[in-house]
Formats: sequence, structure tokens, C-alpha cells
Amino acid sequence: MEKIPEKIEESKKLSRQDMAFCLATHPGSERVVFGSSDAGLHEVDLAQENPEPVSFSGEHGHSSYVTGLARGSGGLLVSGSYDRRLVWWNAETRTSIRAVDNAHEKWIRQVTASPDGTLVASVGDDMICRLWNVADGKLVRELKGGHATETPHHYPSMLYACAFSPDGELLATADRVGHIVVWKVADGSQVRTLEAPVMYTWDPDRRRHSIGGIRAIAFSPDGRQLAVGGIGQIGNIDHLGGPARLRLFDWEKGETEAELESGEVQGIVERIHYHPGGKWLLAMGGDHKGLALVVDTATNKIVSETRTPANHAHDFAFTDAGDGIYVAGHNHLTAHDLVAG
Repeated sequence: MEKIPEKIEESKKLSRQDMAFCLATHPGSERVVFGSSDAGLHEVDLAQENPEPVSFSGEHGHSSYVTGLARGSGGLLVSGSYDRRLVWWNAETRTSIRAVDNAHEKWIRQVTASPDGTLVASVGDDMICRLWNVADGKLVRELKGGHATETPHHYPSMLYACAFSPDGELLATADRVGHIVVWKVADGSQVRTLEAPVMYTWDPDRRRHSIGGIRAIAFSPDGRQLAVGGIGQIGNIDHLGGPARLRLFDWEKGETEAELESGEVQGIVERIHYHPGGKWLLAMGGDHKGLALVVDTATNKIVSETRTPANHAHDFAFTDAGDGIYVAGHNHLTAHDLVAG
């Protein structure tokens, strides 16, 4: 789909009692695996008229929210959880293979795979990114020292997001206070640091509490641009009462190319993906409702900002053809068509 979509139309919805935090697709099919607040992994075939989820099982599993999921090479899936554990799964048999206990010292926030599927990166609230070998589950490298463990107001920070560059040579990480580090995968050295502090809100009076942070990060298909997403300054920190926000960087130059704030929808951006053709990107998230922002990458401007029919979206993926998306969210898993003008 080369044209920028003007509409995002829901085509199928699987309502659930839990929260779907992350998902991974099966190439060549409409099968979607998602990680849940019920501590499980479940697969659903959205090609079926009345799809029914099938749960993963095995000796290894999770005991808390499954917040990260990535498809690696060799038909393997790797999941991460608030229980600090990483679990390897056989995607076809839907059974666990191995687990790494205490993969992080605190909650795991995201798991993502390298473009060739041989590595997975995990980030957690210990403020460390770790690289793992997909084939055998061994730790390859730690990327640490780039993110402070405390916010400027001396509260624990969180490391929310990570993304590989298209060539797999770089990895970007982003945290609660809007600090971004671009790392070299081969040796763990820092290549560049960037800042988006407007995505961090501190309430010094009523709650003495902070919220926000960069929740989503992605490289453009050509590797030149780096997009991050979160929320603008928040008036009501208990209800995500602030505008959805994006910042686009020319990361090599260390320059901000665009500061984008929604004028129509409130909520936090949870995930960003550039369309494979690179002409536009899609950001999704929400507050109590879902939101979607479409950005034209030629002009670096928001061309569409809408509420999605389902609740808060936590993760999404493009279909194989790029003309639709699968969305994991609060009380739902949905499929949507992307409709061009």
C-alpha cells in the first residue's frame, strides 16, 4: 500500500476480558500471537469467521503480565514479562522450550527482534538493554550506562522502548524522562544520545508523581530518521489527560526534524511503525480509548488523527500486504483495513 491511508476501518474484533499488551504475526497467514495480562500467550487465526484463541503451554511460562513478544529466526518466539523472565517458544507447537529467570532485575517492558531474527533485545526497569541469541538463549551483550536509574526528581526511572535499525547494526533505547541512546550492536558502544524531555511530566504539588516518558521508538526503513512517541504535558496524570506526541530526529546529525502534537486526540503513543515503503508512519496508543496518528514522512506532518473503535491500543503490526493492521489492546484483539483516498 503506497498511498497514505485516510481511514482506519475495523474489520474484525475479538473481545476479551484481559489486556493484550504485545503481538507477533505469522508470515503468510492471519494468525496472530499475543501476550496477555493473564500471564499467558495465545494464538488466534483472524481468517476464521469466529476465531477462538488457543493458549500456549509447556514447562516454562510467565507469572505476570506478558509485555514483550518478538518473532526470531527458526520458528521461535521470545516473550518477556513483569515477572522478569524471558521465555522461548516453538511457534508451531505452541510449547515452551526454555526460560531465562531474572533476565532483568525489574519489570521487562519490551522485547524486539533484529531484522535477521538471530538476536532479540530486551529492556527493563533496571535501565539495561540486553541482547540474546535466539538459537540458544545465551546472553550476547549488555548495553548499560546510558540511562539513569532515577528521574531528576529522585524517583525510579523506567526503560520503556527499544528498536533495531533496518540493517541490524544499531539499536535505539528510550526511557521515562525522554532520554534516547543509539547503540552499536557489535560492541555495545554509544553512538548518539538524543532528548525529548517534553514527554515527561512531573506533578510537584498534588501527587508528587511523574508520568509519561517515551513509550515507542522506531527507525525509518532507510535508517535515517528516528521517531519517538509518548504524550505531551499532562494536566491530569491519572487519566492521561494530555495530547499524543511524536518527535522525529535526524539521529546522525542529532537534530529534531519535527515536533508533532495531536490537536484532536488525547492519550499516550504506545507503538510506532513506519510503513515498509517509508512514505508514512503510523502511531497508536490511547487513554481510555484508542488513538491513531498517520504522519506523512515527506512533509513530517500529521495528516490523520483519529479515535479507533476499540479501547487503548498497546501494540500493532502491519499485515503482509501492508494494507491492514492487527492491534493488541485493552480488552481486545482487532484487525483493521487501511483505506487510502
